[in-house]
Amino acid sequence: MQSVQSGASATKARKRSAGNDQQNTARAHSEFLRVLDPSAYVALPDDWLIGITDVVDSTSAIKSGRYQDVNYAGASVIAAVGNAWGSFDFLFVFRGDGAAFALPPDGIMTATSALRQVVAFASANLNLALRAGLVRVGEIRANGRDVRIAHYAASENATYAMFAGGGLKWAERQIKNGRYLVKPGSYTTKPDLTGLTCDWEPFPSQRGEILSLLVEPVEDGSPEAFASLAKCVLSVLGAGTRQAKPLSRDTAIPRDGTRSVDLDAWLAVASSSDFRKYDDGLRLTLDCTSKQIEAVEAILVAARTKGEVNFGLHRQSHALMTCFVPSGKPDSHLHFLDGMGGGYAKAAEMMGASDFPMVSSR
Repeated sequence: MQSVQSGASATKARKRSAGNDQQNTARAHSEFLRVLDPSAYVALPDDWLIGITDVVDSTSAIKSGRYQDVNYAGASVIAAVGNAWGSFDFLFVFRGDGAAFALPPDGIMTATSALRQVVAFASANLNLALRAGLVRVGEIRANGRDVRIAHYAASENATYAMFAGGGLKWAERQIKNGRYLVKPGSYTTKPDLTGLTCDWEPFPSQRGEILSLLVEPVEDGSPEAFASLAKCVLSVLGAGTRQAKPLSRDTAIPRDGTRSVDLDAWLAVASSSDFRKYDDGLRLTLDCTSKQIEAVEAILVAARTKGEVNFGLHRQSHALMTCFVPSGKPDSHLHFLDGMGGGYAKAAEMMGASDFPMVSSR
């Protein structure tokens, strides 16, 4: 009984620490365009931790039709960290075939354990190799990048972290090159993935195609100029007014065929999705017309030719949604979106083919 009480006290202390730190870092913005403004972001302290995961060779798994397994593995660390931490008021972003998160320094044991657990889970249960790494913000800053955050309130019940400064991108590259990797433990328990589900059938496009789009500024580029370009892209795609959201009640089909779709419940789901976010650049899953996609691609090709941005996009017929409902908080559900035909992983593959330096494709 004493150990249980001690664990509960530690959990409460962590909640207070995380909550207080995050209240001091940023307030939530209800308009997505606001998080394109560089002044909306504040820097994380040097001693905070950044965790990153990604599925190794996710494109091969996607080619074999394992979209849902890849997305489930990608979202698993968010569930594992939150359930272990005892609170979901921590900073994270879903990236399709992986995720990134931030915790204060006293979260190092939680982060390390959760990362080890999801790596073992992905291998044993999903037959996927999940790469995981952990690095301090100060180390990122010492290498010329930054980690700044803002909060976007997608709905009253779902708030997502936005990241800027290039730090996550830098950390991801280092981890892919074998640095800052979390070493496997000699004995690893199963991660607590309570609340992580895939309750819905894929959502077909209603406007033409589901677009997965990544747009990132070049190093040392003007944040204000990139924000202006991003607003232009969102305007062309209709994403500023949510009309490009790839979720429709007409296409909402529960995997449990005996379940009916309750309108109020569905509206809560749709309003809480992460179909647009800022993660060292724009990350979008949208339902668009072919003309819209072609217009945006022309804008981005011109900007890339000028050395202003790098981008990757992928078109597909359906969107996928992985859901997370925190235990005991049914109103705080989160819904992670990606494209079914490769989504962010394929867009990143296209981006990688023309990654820095920009002149490499000429």
